[in-house]
Amino acid sequence: MSTRPVKPLTKPKQTVDLSKADNVKCDDCGNYLFITSYVIKRVSAILSPSGQEGLVPVQVYSCGNCGQVPKIFLEGSGLEE
Repeated sequence: MSTRPVKPLTKPKQTVDLSKADNVKCDDCGNYLFITSYVIKRVSAILSPSGQEGLVPVQVYSCGNCGQVPKIFLEGSGLEE
């Protein structure tokens, strides 16, 4: 019996054909370009693990043309309508 470590199995890398992927566009103006934006959430001391009030930045993407944040980017941010 050998005491040499066994190499972990490596998974073959998959390639994704982005030409077949859907483009996300702005719900308001139809623009396809987005910029990184942040929504700042205020966390109360009651909910905070440290017991102190805090501010938490949540990264979203906003339209580079009109500034709107598409609904798909708001999922999980607590800002859904």
